[in-house]
Amino acid sequence: MNALYSINAIRTIERAALADLPTGTLMQRAGREAAKLAMSLLSSSTQIKKEVLVLAGPGNNGGDALEMAVLLADSGISVSVLLVSNRKKNQPEEARQARQKAVKSAIHWEDALSLQTTFESLKRRNWALVVDGMFGIGLKEALTGNRNKLVRIVNSFQCPILALDVPSGLNADTGNVVGNDSIAVRATHTLTFIADKPGLHTGKGRDHAGEVHVASLDVDKKYFPATDCWLNTPELFGHFLKPRLHDTHKGSYGRIAILGGAEGMGGAPVLAARAALYTGAGLAYAVYLKNPPSYDPVSPEVMFRAAHRFDFSADVTVIGPGLGQSPVAGNYLARTIASGKPAVFDADALNILSENPALQFSFSERNAPSVMTPHPLEAARLLGRDSAFVQSDRLNAGRTLAEQFNAVIVLKGSGTLVCSPDGKTVINPTGNPGLATAGTGDVLSGMTGALMAQGWPAWEAALAAVWLHGKAADVLEKERHGCVGITAGEIAPKARFLLNELIEIR
Repeated sequence: MNALYSINAIRTIERAALADLPTGTLMQRAGREAAKLAMSLLSSSTQIKKEVLVLAGPGNNGGDALEMAVLLADSGISVSVLLVSNRKKNQPEEARQARQKAVKSAIHWEDALSLQTTFESLKRRNWALVVDGMFGIGLKEALTGNRNKLVRIVNSFQCPILALDVPSGLNADTGNVVGNDSIAVRATHTLTFIADKPGLHTGKGRDHAGEVHVASLDVDKKYFPATDCWLNTPELFGHFLKPRLHDTHKGSYGRIAILGGAEGMGGAPVLAARAALYTGAGLAYAVYLKNPPSYDPVSPEVMFRAAHRFDFSADVTVIGPGLGQSPVAGNYLARTIASGKPAVFDADALNILSENPALQFSFSERNAPSVMTPHPLEAARLLGRDSAFVQSDRLNAGRTLAEQFNAVIVLKGSGTLVCSPDGKTVINPTGNPGLATAGTGDVLSGMTGALMAQGWPAWEAALAAVWLHGKAADVLEKERHGCVGITAGEIAPKARFLLNELIEIR
């Protein structure tokens, strides 16, 4: 499993490892790993003379960059280094030694005293690779002044940009840019050291980190504490991927009810019900507050019912797609909470819940498996805050909701989170901006409910649905030469293919 570690955990691991190693060992290993990746990136460059720009900060991140720069220069690569200050007075011993070594090498040093002239020179040159070794996980202040200008120049380059450990300016815990209205390097590749970090995979992290590579630096596993955060992979839910037996029937794979469909939003339950069938549910009911359609000509397998005539004996209820916030909708939400049956709560079900403390208390007392699938604004309403608060620390928001409501939380967004009441957190790496369109949340709730109806626990059902949902969008992006224009109805058919593929390779 791909474990994710916080900044504090990484520092603890690093301190323990360094205590048992000669000075500079980890920095030298980081330099070797960085040089190896840099050479790989340079091998795909079509430039005859391959020039590399290395931006080295005053701390250990800069030391890693200088170790790498020396190795590249020794191999015959044309390397230019610009030292970047953050006004620190004391340089770590390892970084000081790395700088002494670099001074004796064939590196070309850019003028760090006449920065404006240097900046203009950097912009005119045709770099094959730029390496960001300015500031790592220790950065606590926004990049301002000349540092801000330099990052803007770097982000304007068309060549590959390799960030060491974390793109300068990005918080490795939250995935946010450090400081208000600030800036961070937008890397095409990030080589992160010792272990992977959550901020590279959620929030703004995916836009800034690019393709993430992990170099453990051969740090012994004995230094690593237990973690409660991972990157989502099929390994986390694979034990529920089982071939179907011949001697089964539609009842063997669960009955799911999708409750919603207020006036003007009648398509939402249909999307969710179709998705449930594509994800393997045996029977799917689209249950409307009133005036249900007779049938769906695209998916005639979906059965339509009026809520007041439905017995809600289904194995799982998904409540919220197109539900609206009428008193009648509130009554059905209360019934679902009190039902004692597994349920998925989405969209307007969450909005109603956020405004009703009594229902919130009832919800927190539920013993049945429960999954909530809020987007950031819905999560904010549930927490009594605004969406900026949620996005400022998505992991904390997701974990707080999971504990508060005793439910599995799927906090949607870039790097969707799945959080459990016992503190486990998984960040999903699949998906793309094509999912930012109407109805994709309905599809996700239907997929999650379908797996639960087939007997999957809420935690694994959420992990699998989120991974498949995002992966389906990735397949569509590749097939359609881009993610623009992906529609919600395209997701579930691709997810069906991926689900069967996973079952087959198990």
